[in-house]
Amino acid sequence: MVNQAGGNANSVAEHAFGLMLALSRRIIECDRRLRREQGFAREDLMGHEIGGKVLGIVGIGHVGTRVATLAHAFGMSVLATDPYLTEEEIGRRGATSVALEDLLARSDIVSLHCPRAQDTVGMIDARALQRMKRGALFITTARGGIHDETALFDALRSGHVGGAGLDVWEREPPPLEHPLLQLDSVIASFHTAGVTHEARRNMAAIAAEQIVGTLKGGRPPRLINPEVWPEYCARFERILGVKPEG
Repeated sequence: MVNQAGGNANSVAEHAFGLMLALSRRIIECDRRLRREQGFAREDLMGHEIGGKVLGIVGIGHVGTRVATLAHAFGMSVLATDPYLTEEEIGRRGATSVALEDLLARSDIVSLHCPRAQDTVGMIDARALQRMKRGALFITTARGGIHDETALFDALRSGHVGGAGLDVWEREPPPLEHPLLQLDSVIASFHTAGVTHEARRNMAAIAAEQIVGTLKGGRPPRLINPEVWPEYCARFERILGVKPEG
């Protein structure tokens, strides 16, 4: 079995930054108010620059690494936590390695890019959200269920979390009456971070290249269950009379 890991990394990273910028500069709030009212001052919607701020990346794989690169272009400081990588490797990917608790406490923006797994489901709960700086922004383009939606709603309503950009949900799409969708401090999208023409083309190409390469007797570069490779090679040789490489 193979995957197309990294094929949509640039698209997801750009989407995460779109959410960061829209929240920091209050772009969606301004758009909404211009469509329904007049007479408010520009200063009512004054936002913040992201340059010079601290970005905390939870999970610095393909997407997180690209996010770190974009963050440096904006002049941000980058922290990251990833239990699968060494401190040195996290440094090579453009971030300072810290524990999750430290990242939450120090970051102006927290962005999730980790997989949904047994050790990450519910990871961003009420306790974790309270560790964040007051007014910090929360971004996720990871998977629903990693953050507790009820706890996030409470943290946003109290003002402890300043805003949230949410591309993923426990139930997708979320119901229209979902509490988070009632808050102006939330920007919502429908798991579309990786849904671009470029990403879909990249992923299709990666899949096709691996299929062709495997049929030619090569070992696929993104093999996710390598324990079956010897059995596959034996079957390939029995059927085609040629032993695969690798």
